[in-house]
Amino acid sequence: MPVLAGIGIVLALAAVPAFAGDLEDGYRSYENRDYARAINSFRTAAEQGQASAQYNLGLMYRKGQGVAQDYKQAAFWYEKAAARGNGYAQFDLGVMYAEGQGVAQDYKQAASWFEKAAAQGYASAQFNLGVMYSEGRGVAQDYGQAVSWYEKATAQGYASAQFNLGLMYYNGQGVAQDYQSAASWYRKAAMQGNAEAQFNLGVMYYNGQGVARDFKEAVSWYEKAAAQEHPPAQISLGIMYYNGEGVTQDDVEACKWLILAGTNGNEVAAKNREIVERKMTPAQIDEAQRRASAWMKAPRK
Repeated sequence: MPVLAGIGIVLALAAVPAFAGDLEDGYRSYENRDYARAINSFRTAAEQGQASAQYNLGLMYRKGQGVAQDYKQAAFWYEKAAARGNGYAQFDLGVMYAEGQGVAQDYKQAASWFEKAAAQGYASAQFNLGVMYSEGRGVAQDYGQAVSWYEKATAQGYASAQFNLGLMYYNGQGVAQDYQSAASWYRKAAMQGNAEAQFNLGVMYYNGQGVARDFKEAVSWYEKAAAQEHPPAQISLGIMYYNGEGVTQDDVEACKWLILAGTNGNEVAAKNREIVERKMTPAQIDEAQRRASAWMKAPRK
């Protein structure tokens, strides 16, 4: 399963009349990168109990903007805002408990705060709660509950939840095993650029699971994931070129992708590269290395 969704990285904008002067000044100062003034303005409103200011003050402590980075202070202000029902703070506090940042790691507390934010419709919290139910962290493992929370997040177009729901259908966890549904959810996430989903969808096209077997489609999805430096997709693409499946057989291109997949010490890539290079001339190997080097230097989105 993918890791939990990360903590918030932008200020929570809220139209709140109370203490509006300090709050608005904080936003303006933050946008102008005057972090020292922003944090002073947020602090003034936060000390008077304004939840959005408390959250933003916590966020600036976490990021070290206008003050020295201090996770304990971040958690302190998040907790105040979270207790007042601020969904952003509830979510971020859940992440801090899950990761042990500024507080002792406590999955039960993390799950509790995620549940509060999830109940307010925060997709990231719904996703994280699904992960925790799936893995039994802070809650009793319950695949049915995991599926339920993933479904809530997918209703908001959350790509990681779409991918995880695809996994649940693929493995038959919390739902009846259904390869067609798995492929459908992978496709939704893949269309949003999720590399794991792109790779898994490629595998399903290669094996003909839930979709008609189609090597060209498999290659197409492997290429998308490989472009995001996804090693298993790069390995699979290399093997497709080696075998001439869905593409014209090309040992040089196969070797290129296996070189790229092995840049971080991937043993599977290294072993497959050895097999391919046994058929290649020194000039072909040099060309594969040149292509791999050019690919790594080329700009990508």
